[in-house]
Amino acid sequence: MSSSEVDSALFLLFPTNLVLSPILALVFVFLSVLWFYPGGLAWALSRAQRSIPGPPGIVLALSGTAGHRALAGLARSLQAIPLMAFSVGFTRFVVSSHPETAREILYSSAFADRPIKESAYELLFHRAMGFAPFGEYWRNLRRISANYLFSPKRISACGEQRRAIGERMVGEVKELMGRYGEVELKRVLHFGSLNNIMMSVFGKRFDFVKGEGVELEELVREGYELLGVFNWSDHLPLLGWLDLQGVRKRCRGLVRRVNVFVGNIIEEHRKRREKFGRTVEDGVGNFVDVLLDLQEEGEKLSDADKVAVLWEMIFRGTDTVAILLEWIMARMVLHPDIQSKAQAEIDAVVGNSGIVSDSDIPKLPYLHSIVKESLRMHPPGPLLSWARLAIHDVNIGNHFIPAGTTAMVNMWAITHDESIWSEPCEFKPERFMAEDVSIVGSDLRLAPFGSGRRVCPGKAMALATVHLWLAQLLHRFKWVPSEGGVDLSECLKMSLEMKNPLGCKALPRC
Repeated sequence: MSSSEVDSALFLLFPTNLVLSPILALVFVFLSVLWFYPGGLAWALSRAQRSIPGPPGIVLALSGTAGHRALAGLARSLQAIPLMAFSVGFTRFVVSSHPETAREILYSSAFADRPIKESAYELLFHRAMGFAPFGEYWRNLRRISANYLFSPKRISACGEQRRAIGERMVGEVKELMGRYGEVELKRVLHFGSLNNIMMSVFGKRFDFVKGEGVELEELVREGYELLGVFNWSDHLPLLGWLDLQGVRKRCRGLVRRVNVFVGNIIEEHRKRREKFGRTVEDGVGNFVDVLLDLQEEGEKLSDADKVAVLWEMIFRGTDTVAILLEWIMARMVLHPDIQSKAQAEIDAVVGNSGIVSDSDIPKLPYLHSIVKESLRMHPPGPLLSWARLAIHDVNIGNHFIPAGTTAMVNMWAITHDESIWSEPCEFKPERFMAEDVSIVGSDLRLAPFGSGRRVCPGKAMALATVHLWLAQLLHRFKWVPSEGGVDLSECLKMSLEMKNPLGCKALPRC
């Protein structure tokens, strides 16, 4: 190439004043350094030293439907299982895939808050227990829920309600089998779980075919979708005011409807109390009346606070039970030998024609093992529900974590780690017959309901419901696959759901 040709080529590459080219080059180098910094862009801009391994750039795993698997794979490939740093936009993350560092995060007072997504804030959940900042208001909500909604006395008092709803689900399964020859179990479990929590919270049962029940189902479905969607505005502030995904607009529309719906129910309770007096006895009334009683006794809860608290109870109390039961029943269909063993245990305690009740559940250790193994294989909140926010600078091991960092525990990665669990990809309830592993948060090898000060307060009620309904469904039916079989594909939204709803056949046993 001649010198004139070279000059022409350079002119095409740098058509502007050549004085700017060194500046552009420096900018390019600077941005490249930021982009390829371990942990990515957000960590490159932080005060933290380069000590936590992590992928460069911006990680897109959380925007997909298998973020728990993607992050587990990254942590393994980078040898960052104890702690891995990564960036999503300008948000700093660390994720633990090991029980020891998980304990440091979940038991540290530095991680006392949860990061509040825009959808959670717009849906008023910053005024409810799940997302409220740590402090007096949060402690008050925690005390109220522990004493009046999730206490052992309350759980026991709701036993007949749970049993009756379980029997209604059995009836629905029979009807669907007679009509279609198979059952889509997800809808049965979802509506049963929703009615169970509505009875506890509002003291009323809903018909989801007409009237208020249809509206309630629409509100709940929209809320699940909004809380589960990945919103780029949470991580790229410049996009926040644009609301490109329409999350803010949809949330505000939903909140207006929720305020009217829940507000009307609160007003119904007020009018009934004016006519008939207080209805709560020994803290075992529905939760609306509990809150109204506490307000009369001087608790500082506004109507807006009550709406937020009650609405959060519906969300937190519905999806976990229904989704977990669907995973368990999918496993029962796939493992007929395990199903038969559980049914033999139930028959020995209840009898072929008996009625399963709460008093039978402690006598069914194998059933408990099935639930534990299902929680290990398919934790309902494997990743996102574990998020914590560093409220001040803190160290995890030898690593410095600046305030404002979001910390997560990948419980799915822990429960599928072959160095922690033997044959982690095999469904083996017997492992819990040999070793009694606690699932209430003290053993970080399996803590599906969280641990530390932000542990799920409703874990005992959720387990009581799952155990009873599982026993009822196994006692009354033999569960076999339909022609389509069972697809265990996952989809991580607000919770870890089955990608395709479970369709199966239920054959009467008694």
